[in-house]
Amino acid sequence: MGSHRNALVAVVRQELAEARGTARAVLAAAESARSEALRRKQLIRDAYSTCLAQLAEAREAAREDILRRTRTEAGSLTRNVESLAALYASGAAGTAWRYWTPTEPDRVTRPGLLRIGTIGYDPGDGERRLPALVPLLDHAHVNLAGDREAADGVISGLLLRALGTTRPGDVRLTVYDPEQLGGTLAAFAPLGHAGLLSFIGPGGLGPMLDDLVEQICRVNETVLAGEYASLAELIAATPGPRPEPWRIIVLLADAELSPGQRAQLDRVARTGVACGVHLVVRGLDLAPHPTVERIEVEGETATCDSIGDLTVRLDTAPPPERIAGFCRATAERLRQGPPPARFADLEPEKLWLESSAHGLSAPIGDSTDGSLIAVPLGDDPPHALIGGPSGSGKTNLIYAWIGSLAARYGPAELAFYLLDFKEGVSFARFAPGPRDPSWLPQVRLAGINVNGDREFGLALLRHLGEELRTRAQAAKRHEASKLAELRAEDPNGHWPRIVAVIDEFQVLLAGRDALAEEAVALLEDLARRGRSQGIHLVLASQDVSGIEALWGRSGLIGQFTLRIALPKARRILADTNLAAAVIPRFHAVVNADSGAAGANHIVRLPDAGDRQNWRTLQRKLWHRRPDNCVPPRLFDGDAVPRLPQAYRPTGRVAHSGDGGIGSSPGAVLGERIDVAARPARLRLGRMPGRNLAVLGTRTDEACDVLAAAALSLAAQGPARFSVVCLEPGAERSAARLVAELPQADWYGRADLDQFFDVLAPDGIPHYVLGYALDAAGASFRDRWRALLTDGPEQRIHVLGWWRSVPRLRDDLGGPGARLDTIGAWVALDVQGPELSPLSPQPGGPVWYPRARRALFFDRSVHRHPEVIIPYEVNSDHT
Repeated sequence: MGSHRNALVAVVRQELAEARGTARAVLAAAESARSEALRRKQLIRDAYSTCLAQLAEAREAAREDILRRTRTEAGSLTRNVESLAALYASGAAGTAWRYWTPTEPDRVTRPGLLRIGTIGYDPGDGERRLPALVPLLDHAHVNLAGDREAADGVISGLLLRALGTTRPGDVRLTVYDPEQLGGTLAAFAPLGHAGLLSFIGPGGLGPMLDDLVEQICRVNETVLAGEYASLAELIAATPGPRPEPWRIIVLLADAELSPGQRAQLDRVARTGVACGVHLVVRGLDLAPHPTVERIEVEGETATCDSIGDLTVRLDTAPPPERIAGFCRATAERLRQGPPPARFADLEPEKLWLESSAHGLSAPIGDSTDGSLIAVPLGDDPPHALIGGPSGSGKTNLIYAWIGSLAARYGPAELAFYLLDFKEGVSFARFAPGPRDPSWLPQVRLAGINVNGDREFGLALLRHLGEELRTRAQAAKRHEASKLAELRAEDPNGHWPRIVAVIDEFQVLLAGRDALAEEAVALLEDLARRGRSQGIHLVLASQDVSGIEALWGRSGLIGQFTLRIALPKARRILADTNLAAAVIPRFHAVVNADSGAAGANHIVRLPDAGDRQNWRTLQRKLWHRRPDNCVPPRLFDGDAVPRLPQAYRPTGRVAHSGDGGIGSSPGAVLGERIDVAARPARLRLGRMPGRNLAVLGTRTDEACDVLAAAALSLAAQGPARFSVVCLEPGAERSAARLVAELPQADWYGRADLDQFFDVLAPDGIPHYVLGYALDAAGASFRDRWRALLTDGPEQRIHVLGWWRSVPRLRDDLGGPGARLDTIGAWVALDVQGPELSPLSPQPGGPVWYPRARRALFFDRSVHRHPEVIIPYEVNSDHT
């Protein structure tokens, strides 16, 4: 019984203990809940406090934001007003006197507003001053009242700003100052020496007003002629020199006018602005009219109609010595004649609006009266000849002509091909470069530094000959006799006019070799038939009299009826036309009648060579280029082309559709001297003689030719290569080549036996690259001959370098040996007669070796060797 009780007690104790534990847990949970509730209340109180604080901060920030936005809007308004002031009163029209200098406008800029002082306002951070502007030229008359001395200062400032923003001679002043007898504006007196200023005596007011009325009648009747409402409208519609100068009549009179004088003055006030006659009056009240701007002067301040109720703080009057100095300079310039046109003046108001269907016309400069002189190219005259000694400005003239044409005719209307045989980069600016990525959209080709590459000039003429044939065939299909008819019959075709400019073209025709003869024949054909198909030649030279290739071909030069002669040019104009001998520098004689006397136009040329001016125009045109416009091809005779990545084992080789390899592997040897940047290829099929010999002693170039050939072959598919290097000077290049080829074995002089022992056909193309194979010695000659003879049909081809033709001939069997096993060769520094054993021409080709040029001949393709440029492949800087 006791044991049972003890057990029961133990059970109860256990239950109590569990109950206490549960109670403690409940109490702990309750305490935790209470604590959490208190914590949440505190969080709510804290959050509320935070919100109140943030609300207060937001209210304060809102007040500050309102002030800041007010200041920002005021600043924005200020900038807008300043921008408008800069737009409508730029340069001398709105600059403060301490910074003032005259700014002559271009030929399309029209007069704007003129500054008389400043307007002040408080944007919240201090007073700001904005220019106060009033109208005058082509806009209004000015009627001043109030303080006489201050008003006269305003008049002096207005006149100086008007003169400083126009070209000399475009503004003429007449002053009626009966009290001071002209002394009020005496600082302007130097203009009288140039006929730009006249003072009217006390009794001359009536006749002066009568003359003004007659002037207005004449302009309305003969100049505006009912077609235009004003001179400003006429000039806006017909760009060119202003037909009538502005006339500013300054009336400084405090007297009553007679009824007749008042009537005439009112007529001038009503009708004068439209005819370029403007009144600046102090002391008389002009009748109310929309063209009358009233200025009320009170000491140093004023109010005026155009500004409303705002008060103007007047500028101080310009110092008399500054006015006099400016007027003396203006008079001197006018005596010297107007300044020549600027390059920007040749640009039309709107770009690319002209059609070239019936010809081209663009100004290259202006005449002494300031009018632009346009030069035509079309059916008549079809071609141009430019002449002038060195330093006379031929390049500057060409720049001006190209820029003027490019601004008027878009890429669909005009295509340029430019070639410069001088040692320079005159045409490089038209192609994208490291400093400027833009290019001239009309340029298809630019050749520079080609004085040593007459072949490139011939390639251009061949290209133009192909274009001529293409156009002639299209014209025949559409029964068209000239380009305008072809374009009308084939509106979906792309038939722009082509202008080919060749500077120093006499280099292309130097000598009496086959190249010069072919070039003259192509020139003659292009000159004779090109006019009807829209192909125009512009040839420039220092002197055409000494070009041997033109002897007996007077008909060729006769096609160039447009002649442009620069100072001291010879044989460009007719013998009896001596105009070129007397014109000064920066001038040219333009003659569209084959240089005959009596057809001359003297043109003053702008400075078109400034790179910044050109860049401004070119970028403007470049940004307008169509999406299909591609950069021009730039051929630089001084640049060495590098092997394109596409012809390396990691690249992709083009296929036969675009000059690729076709069914037989093609080894790329260098770049052809052609209009398109195409590689020179050697087909290596399973035919006798499909081997290559590189001839000459220029190690670097020989190594580059072999490397380019090997890498381009490796890029075309599975192939094996054996590199046999017997020249210590070529080991570095050979090592680089082996490292880049996917499967290549290298053999030296001591390994030749091993090389021939392991050489066996296995169906995979195998190319043997031999460096200085003539060093192998007589003991291996039979093996080399056998390999050259039998290898190609077993798909084993030798591409070897021999350092001279006699050494190659010795390796092939001596002086009487046949050289049929060498189907192709590349000659470096080897004279033409030395190549006679390998050449189809008796005595060898006409070839004068020059650096980084090679002569390439493939017996299965060429009738005559062609000049190529070996690629730079494994030199230290590639």
